[in-house]
Amino acid sequence: MRILYLHQFFVTRAGVGGTRSYEFARRFVARGHGVRMVTAAGGRRTVDGIEVVGVRGGYSDYVSATAVSYPRRMLAFAGFALTASAAALRGPRPDVIYATSPPLTMALPGLLASRRWRAPLVFEVRDLWPEAPIQMGALRNPLARRLARALERFVYRRSTRVIALSPGIRAGVAAAGVPEEKIALVPNAADLDLFRPGPAADEAFTVSYFGTMGEANDLSAAVEAARLLPDVRFVLMGDGKRRPQLQQGAPANVEFPGPGSSKEEVVRLAARSGACLTLFKDVPVLATNSPNKLFDTFAAGRPAIVNMDGWMRELVERNDAGLYVRAGDARDLADKLTALRDDPAAVERMGRNARALAEREFGRDELAERALAVLCEAAGR
Repeated sequence: MRILYLHQFFVTRAGVGGTRSYEFARRFVARGHGVRMVTAAGGRRTVDGIEVVGVRGGYSDYVSATAVSYPRRMLAFAGFALTASAAALRGPRPDVIYATSPPLTMALPGLLASRRWRAPLVFEVRDLWPEAPIQMGALRNPLARRLARALERFVYRRSTRVIALSPGIRAGVAAAGVPEEKIALVPNAADLDLFRPGPAADEAFTVSYFGTMGEANDLSAAVEAARLLPDVRFVLMGDGKRRPQLQQGAPANVEFPGPGSSKEEVVRLAARSGACLTLFKDVPVLATNSPNKLFDTFAAGRPAIVNMDGWMRELVERNDAGLYVRAGDARDLADKLTALRDDPAAVERMGRNARALAEREFGRDELAERALAVLCEAAGR
């Protein structure tokens, strides 16, 4: 089967960001399928058997895309959608088209390619757009909101199947009028071969965060919690629009080592940590996210600290794999981290449970097979 895979932010393990499209695509290739990846990463090349077609017109990494103003971001997304459409309309003919968002503008090359090649479209929803930018206050124009919601509903209708990355996203897609039998749940995955569970390498109790530091990732509570816990080391690795503000005036026990240049750096930081943070701004739609950092935490065998009252909280509490803290509440975060610091047995137990959860429910191989089954069904294979 020939798969045309459309994803603006294609990242391998050597880069920074989510590697889902790379990990899935290389597994599709290993199963004997052909994969042509259209992305913003420049140049035409072959990566682990994946034919990568990099086109100009947009940001190639999500951090850079979210660090600019929303109007400029949307212009860049639209520009990439146009250049990606041109690439998607060139041969060879695919058997199925797999387009992943955000941004929602990835629907354009997906729809055009589906029409051009008379091939089914499988549309993957990683975040609920346009609901996320609307609730974040980034998309305020009433006409723009109506148009974005119309595009969302249109692409869902024209897609043979829709893949959702969390139960909340699945519910959001269904609320837009998509029959539930058309929606497949394929969450983010844990790279079990990369992370090495075991005792934390740092002698001092270390709390880490690895990921984007944008408007949606409110780490101010972590910085304030560090101020309340001078004997706990906080390591915040990543980049984004909010990083300069967070660094300014942060206490001495908060380290900002840099954005990270590879997945291996995340692996090393997790290995040093007693617990890992998955924090978001207190906005309802963000509770539907399926964040890579949470599944990396599970794979590393570390207690996960989450602040979203939804499926993330349910995952850590139901499996005793971490703790829930109230969003934006530095005191609650400090109290929960103090309890962990003073109870090494709980840290070890939660970390063991986190790894077991990753192995049981979120292995990359199993979830890639689930996604491939959706593609094969859409293509009639």
